[in-house]
Amino acid sequence: MTQLTALTSNPSFDIPKKGMPVTIITGFLGSGKTTLLNQILKNKQDLKVAVLVNEFGDINIDSQLLISVDQDMVELTNGCICCTINDNLVDAVYRVLEREDRIDYLVIETTGVADPLPIILTFLGTELRDLTNLDSIITVVDSETFNEAHFESEAALKQITYGDIILLNKTDLVTSEKLENVENFIHDMKNGAKILHTKHGEVALPLILDVGLTPTDEYIANDAKDTHEHEHHHHNHDHHHEHHSHHLENDGFVSISFQTDRPFDVQKFEKFLIEEMPQDVFRAKGILWFSDSELRHIFQLSGPRYSLHADEWQTPPKNQAVFIGKKLDISQIYSQLNECLV
Repeated sequence: MTQLTALTSNPSFDIPKKGMPVTIITGFLGSGKTTLLNQILKNKQDLKVAVLVNEFGDINIDSQLLISVDQDMVELTNGCICCTINDNLVDAVYRVLEREDRIDYLVIETTGVADPLPIILTFLGTELRDLTNLDSIITVVDSETFNEAHFESEAALKQITYGDIILLNKTDLVTSEKLENVENFIHDMKNGAKILHTKHGEVALPLILDVGLTPTDEYIANDAKDTHEHEHHHHNHDHHHEHHSHHLENDGFVSISFQTDRPFDVQKFEKFLIEEMPQDVFRAKGILWFSDSELRHIFQLSGPRYSLHADEWQTPPKNQAVFIGKKLDISQIYSQLNECLV
Protein backbone atom coordinates (compact mmCIF):
# COMPACT_ATOMS: atom_id res chain seq x y z
CA MET A 1 0.00 0.00 0.00
CA THR A 2 1.47 3.30 -0.94
CA GLN A 3 0.20 6.48 0.44
CA LEU A 4 0.97 10.10 0.20
CA THR A 5 1.08 12.63 2.97
CA ALA A 6 1.77 16.30 2.43
CA LEU A 7 3.08 18.04 5.49
CA THR A 8 3.96 21.59 6.22
CA SER A 9 7.38 22.37 7.23
CA ASN A 10 12.78 26.48 7.06
CA PRO A 11 13.65 29.01 4.82
CA SER A 12 17.11 27.99 5.95
CA PHE A 13 16.77 25.37 3.18
CA ASP A 14 17.14 27.28 -0.01
CA ILE A 15 15.81 24.67 -2.43
CA PRO A 16 16.71 25.45 -6.05
CA LYS A 17 13.80 25.60 -8.50
CA LYS A 18 15.10 23.15 -11.11
CA GLY A 19 12.30 20.66 -10.68
CA MET A 20 11.04 19.35 -7.35
CA PRO A 21 13.93 17.67 -5.47
CA VAL A 22 13.38 14.00 -4.65
CA THR A 23 15.15 11.88 -2.03
CA ILE A 24 14.68 8.11 -1.95
CA ILE A 25 15.15 6.31 1.39
CA THR A 26 16.03 2.64 1.04
CA GLY A 27 17.55 0.08 3.39
CA PHE A 28 17.01 -3.44 4.62
CA LEU A 29 14.19 -4.68 6.84
CA GLY A 30 14.27 -3.01 10.24
CA SER A 31 17.21 -0.70 9.51
CA GLY A 32 15.32 2.43 10.63
CA LYS A 33 13.81 3.96 7.47
CA THR A 34 10.54 5.05 9.05
CA THR A 35 12.44 6.47 12.04
CA LEU A 36 14.59 8.53 9.64
CA LEU A 37 11.47 9.67 7.81
CA ASN A 38 9.92 10.81 11.08
CA GLN A 39 13.13 12.73 11.89
CA ILE A 40 12.91 14.52 8.54
CA LEU A 41 9.25 15.40 9.16
CA LYS A 42 9.97 16.66 12.68
CA ASN A 43 12.93 18.84 11.64
CA LYS A 44 11.87 20.15 8.25
CA GLN A 45 10.94 23.59 9.66
CA ASP A 46 9.07 25.62 7.00
CA LEU A 47 9.88 23.30 4.14
CA LYS A 48 6.76 21.73 2.63
CA VAL A 49 7.48 18.05 2.24
CA ALA A 50 5.42 15.33 0.57
CA VAL A 51 6.08 11.72 1.52
CA LEU A 52 5.38 8.53 -0.41
CA VAL A 53 5.56 5.32 1.61
CA ASN A 54 5.54 1.96 -0.12
CA GLU A 55 4.98 -1.09 2.03
CA PHE A 56 5.71 -4.75 1.31
CA GLY A 57 2.74 -6.73 2.57
CA ASP A 58 -1.00 -6.37 2.64
CA ILE A 59 -1.32 -4.26 5.77
CA ASN A 60 0.42 -0.92 5.93
CA ILE A 61 1.43 -0.60 9.58
CA ASP A 62 3.80 2.32 8.94
CA SER A 63 1.03 4.57 7.61
CA GLN A 64 -0.62 4.34 11.00
CA LEU A 65 2.60 5.26 12.79
CA LEU A 66 3.77 8.22 10.72
CA ILE A 67 3.38 11.65 12.27
CA SER A 68 0.15 13.47 11.24
CA VAL A 69 -0.55 10.99 8.54
CA ASP A 70 -4.17 11.93 8.02
CA GLN A 71 -3.64 15.44 6.64
CA ASP A 72 -3.70 14.78 2.95
CA MET A 73 -3.58 11.11 2.19
CA VAL A 74 -3.88 9.58 -1.23
CA GLU A 75 -4.18 5.81 -1.18
CA LEU A 76 -2.57 4.02 -4.10
CA THR A 77 -3.16 0.40 -5.01
CA ASN A 78 -0.78 -2.16 -3.57
CA GLY A 79 1.08 -4.41 -5.94
CA CYS A 80 4.28 -5.55 -7.50
CA ILE A 81 6.96 -3.03 -6.67
CA CYS A 82 8.76 -3.69 -9.88
CA CYS A 83 5.88 -2.54 -12.07
CA THR A 84 2.74 -1.49 -10.34
CA ILE A 85 4.44 1.06 -8.15
CA ASN A 86 6.04 2.49 -11.27
CA ASP A 87 2.66 3.13 -12.84
CA ASN A 88 1.27 4.48 -9.60
CA LEU A 89 4.41 6.29 -8.59
CA VAL A 90 4.17 8.51 -11.67
CA ASP A 91 0.50 9.27 -10.87
CA ALA A 92 1.34 10.00 -7.25
CA VAL A 93 4.16 12.35 -8.18
CA TYR A 94 1.86 14.19 -10.59
CA ARG A 95 -0.64 14.61 -7.77
CA VAL A 96 2.08 16.24 -5.69
CA LEU A 97 3.22 18.46 -8.58
CA GLU A 98 -0.33 19.56 -9.38
CA ARG A 99 -1.23 20.67 -5.86
CA GLU A 100 -2.23 24.30 -5.49
CA ASP A 101 0.12 24.87 -2.59
CA ARG A 102 3.56 24.11 -3.94
CA ILE A 103 5.53 21.26 -2.40
CA ASP A 104 9.25 21.97 -1.85
CA TYR A 105 10.52 18.43 -1.44
CA LEU A 106 9.46 14.84 -2.07
CA VAL A 107 10.73 11.95 0.07
CA ILE A 108 10.03 8.35 -0.91
CA GLU A 109 10.45 5.45 1.50
CA THR A 110 10.79 2.10 -0.28
CA THR A 111 10.07 -1.27 1.28
CA GLY A 112 12.88 -3.05 3.12
CA VAL A 113 13.15 -5.73 0.46
CA ALA A 114 13.05 -3.45 -2.58
CA ASP A 115 15.66 -2.95 -5.25
CA PRO A 116 15.73 0.86 -5.58
CA LEU A 117 16.67 0.82 -9.29
CA PRO A 118 13.13 0.66 -10.77
CA ILE A 119 12.18 3.71 -8.69
CA ILE A 120 15.35 5.59 -9.72
CA LEU A 121 14.62 4.82 -13.38
CA THR A 122 11.03 5.98 -13.00
CA PHE A 123 12.37 9.46 -12.20
CA LEU A 124 15.07 9.42 -14.87
CA GLY A 125 13.46 7.40 -17.64
CA THR A 126 9.99 8.99 -17.84
CA GLU A 127 8.69 12.53 -18.33
CA LEU A 128 9.28 13.03 -14.58
CA ARG A 129 12.92 13.67 -15.54
CA ASP A 130 12.01 17.24 -16.57
CA LEU A 131 9.69 17.93 -13.63
CA THR A 132 11.73 16.56 -10.73
CA ASN A 133 15.35 16.54 -9.67
CA LEU A 134 16.55 13.25 -8.18
CA ASP A 135 18.77 14.53 -5.38
CA SER A 136 20.00 11.51 -3.41
CA ILE A 137 19.41 7.88 -2.56
CA ILE A 138 19.90 7.29 1.16
CA THR A 139 20.53 3.72 2.30
CA VAL A 140 19.92 3.04 5.99
CA VAL A 141 21.96 0.16 7.47
CA ASP A 142 21.40 -1.40 10.90
CA SER A 143 24.97 -1.58 12.17
CA GLU A 144 24.01 -4.03 14.90
CA THR A 145 22.46 -6.81 12.79
CA PHE A 146 24.57 -6.22 9.67
CA ASN A 147 26.86 -9.07 8.63
CA GLU A 148 28.24 -10.59 5.45
CA ALA A 149 25.27 -12.94 5.10
CA HIS A 150 23.26 -9.76 4.53
CA PHE A 151 24.52 -9.81 0.98
CA GLU A 152 23.08 -13.21 0.22
CA SER A 153 20.09 -10.98 -0.48
CA GLU A 154 20.15 -9.37 -3.89
CA ALA A 155 18.02 -6.49 -2.59
CA ALA A 156 20.39 -5.66 0.29
CA LEU A 157 23.33 -5.63 -2.10
CA LYS A 158 21.59 -3.32 -4.56
CA GLN A 159 20.55 -0.96 -1.77
CA ILE A 160 24.23 -0.43 -0.91
CA THR A 161 25.32 -0.26 -4.55
CA TYR A 162 22.81 2.45 -5.47
CA GLY A 163 23.06 4.42 -2.20
CA ASP A 164 24.58 7.90 -2.54
CA ILE A 165 24.71 8.23 1.25
CA ILE A 166 24.93 5.23 3.59
CA LEU A 167 23.51 5.97 7.04
CA LEU A 168 25.02 3.55 9.54
CA ASN A 169 22.21 3.59 12.07
CA LYS A 170 22.00 2.21 15.65
CA THR A 171 25.69 2.98 16.24
CA ASP A 172 24.96 3.18 19.98
CA LEU A 173 24.32 -0.59 20.00
CA VAL A 174 27.70 -1.73 18.64
CA THR A 175 31.39 -1.66 19.54
CA SER A 176 33.76 0.59 17.61
CA GLU A 177 35.39 -2.57 16.23
CA LYS A 178 32.09 -3.85 14.78
CA LEU A 179 31.44 -0.40 13.31
CA GLU A 180 34.82 -0.38 11.63
CA ASN A 181 34.21 -3.86 10.19
CA VAL A 182 30.85 -2.80 8.77
CA GLU A 183 32.40 0.31 7.24
CA ASN A 184 35.21 -1.69 5.64
CA PHE A 185 32.72 -4.16 4.23
CA ILE A 186 30.60 -1.37 2.72
CA HIS A 187 33.69 0.29 1.22
CA ASP A 188 34.60 -3.06 -0.36
CA MET A 189 31.12 -3.26 -1.89
CA LYS A 190 31.01 0.36 -3.00
CA ASN A 191 34.21 2.26 -3.62
CA GLY A 192 34.12 5.79 -2.20
CA ALA A 193 30.85 5.27 -0.28
CA LYS A 194 29.80 8.33 1.70
CA ILE A 195 29.00 7.00 5.20
CA LEU A 196 27.33 8.89 8.07
CA HIS A 197 26.86 7.52 11.61
CA THR A 198 23.44 7.89 13.24
CA LYS A 199 21.53 6.89 16.36
CA HIS A 200 17.73 6.69 16.11
CA GLY A 201 17.97 8.10 12.57
CA GLU A 202 19.04 11.51 13.90
CA VAL A 203 21.00 13.40 11.24
CA ALA A 204 21.32 17.09 10.32
CA LEU A 205 19.03 17.52 7.32
CA PRO A 206 21.49 19.67 5.28
CA LEU A 207 23.71 16.56 5.18
CA ILE A 208 21.04 14.48 3.43
CA LEU A 209 18.58 16.84 1.67
CA ASP A 210 19.43 19.06 -1.29
CA VAL A 211 22.89 17.52 -1.64
CA GLY A 212 22.81 16.75 -5.37
CA LEU A 213 24.60 13.41 -5.06
CA THR A 214 22.74 11.12 -7.47
CA PRO A 215 24.86 10.55 -10.62
CA THR A 216 21.81 10.91 -12.87
CA ASP A 217 23.79 11.03 -16.14
CA GLU A 218 25.21 7.56 -15.49
CA TYR A 219 21.75 6.08 -14.94
CA ILE A 220 20.37 7.75 -18.07
CA ALA A 221 23.26 6.45 -20.20
CA ASN A 222 22.87 2.91 -18.81
CA ASP A 223 19.12 2.97 -19.14
CA ALA A 224 19.29 3.85 -22.82
CA LYS A 225 21.26 0.62 -23.33
CA ASP A 226 18.82 -1.42 -21.26
CA THR A 227 15.56 0.05 -22.52
CA HIS A 228 14.77 -2.83 -24.82
CA GLU A 229 15.29 -5.34 -22.00
CA HIS A 230 13.16 -3.30 -19.62
CA GLU A 231 10.26 -3.08 -22.05
CA HIS A 232 10.37 -6.81 -22.57
CA HIS A 233 10.45 -7.36 -18.81
CA HIS A 234 7.54 -5.03 -18.08
CA HIS A 235 5.22 -6.50 -20.66
CA ASN A 236 5.79 -10.00 -19.40
CA HIS A 237 4.64 -9.21 -15.90
CA ASP A 238 1.36 -10.63 -14.76
CA HIS A 239 -0.01 -7.84 -12.61
CA HIS A 240 -2.75 -9.89 -11.03
CA HIS A 241 -0.71 -12.71 -9.63
CA GLU A 242 2.78 -11.46 -9.10
CA HIS A 243 2.79 -9.21 -6.08
CA HIS A 244 6.52 -8.76 -5.57
CA SER A 245 9.34 -8.31 -8.00
CA HIS A 246 11.53 -11.26 -8.97
CA HIS A 247 14.35 -10.66 -6.54
CA LEU A 248 11.96 -11.15 -3.61
CA GLU A 249 11.27 -14.65 -4.83
CA ASN A 250 14.97 -15.15 -5.55
CA ASP A 251 15.75 -14.09 -2.00
CA GLY A 252 12.94 -16.33 -0.70
CA PHE A 253 11.11 -13.56 1.20
CA VAL A 254 7.62 -14.11 2.47
CA SER A 255 5.33 -11.48 3.98
CA ILE A 256 2.62 -12.79 6.31
CA SER A 257 -0.26 -10.47 7.22
CA PHE A 258 -2.38 -11.34 10.25
CA GLN A 259 -5.56 -9.44 11.17
CA THR A 260 -8.27 -10.25 13.68
CA ASP A 261 -10.96 -8.56 15.76
CA ARG A 262 -10.02 -10.68 18.78
CA PRO A 263 -7.40 -9.65 21.37
CA PHE A 264 -4.19 -11.53 22.20
CA ASP A 265 -3.36 -12.96 25.60
CA VAL A 266 -0.18 -11.03 26.42
CA GLN A 267 1.59 -13.98 28.11
CA LYS A 268 0.89 -16.32 25.21
CA PHE A 269 2.00 -13.73 22.67
CA GLU A 270 5.28 -13.08 24.50
CA LYS A 271 5.90 -16.83 24.77
CA PHE A 272 5.36 -17.09 21.00
CA LEU A 273 7.86 -14.28 20.39
CA ILE A 274 10.54 -15.58 22.71
CA GLU A 275 10.22 -19.37 22.37
CA GLU A 276 8.22 -20.35 19.30
CA MET A 277 8.69 -17.85 16.50
CA PRO A 278 10.87 -19.18 13.64
CA GLN A 279 14.45 -17.90 13.52
CA ASP A 280 13.93 -16.83 9.92
CA VAL A 281 11.57 -13.97 10.80
CA PHE A 282 13.77 -10.91 10.15
CA ARG A 283 11.22 -8.23 10.74
CA ALA A 284 7.77 -7.85 12.19
CA LYS A 285 5.59 -4.93 13.05
CA GLY A 286 2.07 -4.44 14.15
CA ILE A 287 -0.60 -2.67 16.11
CA LEU A 288 -1.65 -5.08 18.83
CA TRP A 289 -4.64 -5.45 21.12
CA PHE A 290 -4.14 -7.32 24.41
CA SER A 291 -7.10 -8.53 26.45
CA ASP A 292 -5.80 -7.07 29.73
CA SER A 293 -5.05 -3.55 28.45
CA GLU A 294 -7.08 -0.51 27.40
CA LEU A 295 -4.18 0.76 25.27
CA ARG A 296 -3.00 -0.11 21.78
CA HIS A 297 0.52 -1.51 21.56
CA ILE A 298 2.84 -0.66 18.70
CA PHE A 299 4.98 -3.70 18.10
CA GLN A 300 8.34 -3.63 16.29
CA LEU A 301 10.70 -6.54 15.85
CA SER A 302 14.02 -6.32 14.08
CA GLY A 303 16.39 -9.28 14.23
CA PRO A 304 16.71 -10.38 17.85
CA ARG A 305 15.13 -7.26 19.40
CA TYR A 306 11.54 -6.33 19.84
CA SER A 307 9.71 -3.46 21.47
CA LEU A 308 6.14 -2.71 22.53
CA HIS A 309 5.14 0.92 22.90
CA ALA A 310 1.69 1.75 24.31
CA ASP A 311 -0.54 4.69 23.41
CA GLU A 312 -4.24 5.46 23.06
CA TRP A 313 -6.44 3.78 20.46
CA GLN A 314 -7.57 6.16 17.71
CA THR A 315 -9.80 3.50 16.15
CA PRO A 316 -11.82 0.52 17.41
CA PRO A 317 -9.32 -2.06 18.78
CA LYS A 318 -8.15 -4.89 16.53
CA ASN A 319 -4.98 -6.84 15.87
CA GLN A 320 -2.90 -6.19 12.76
CA ALA A 321 0.58 -7.59 12.29
CA VAL A 322 3.00 -8.29 9.47
CA PHE A 323 5.87 -10.82 9.69
CA ILE A 324 8.59 -10.83 7.02
CA GLY A 325 11.20 -13.51 6.67
CA LYS A 326 12.77 -16.18 4.51
CA LYS A 327 11.04 -19.40 3.48
CA LEU A 328 8.50 -19.19 6.32
CA ASP A 329 5.81 -21.78 6.92
CA ILE A 330 2.78 -19.50 6.66
CA SER A 331 0.19 -21.94 8.03
CA GLN A 332 2.39 -22.72 11.04
CA ILE A 333 2.72 -19.02 11.96
CA TYR A 334 -1.02 -18.45 11.48
CA SER A 335 -1.87 -21.34 13.79
CA GLN A 336 0.68 -20.18 16.41
CA LEU A 337 -0.81 -16.66 16.34
CA ASN A 338 -4.37 -18.03 16.56
CA GLU A 339 -3.31 -20.00 19.65
CA CYS A 340 -2.40 -16.67 21.32
CA LEU A 341 -5.90 -15.21 20.90
CA VAL A 342 -8.36 -14.94 23.77
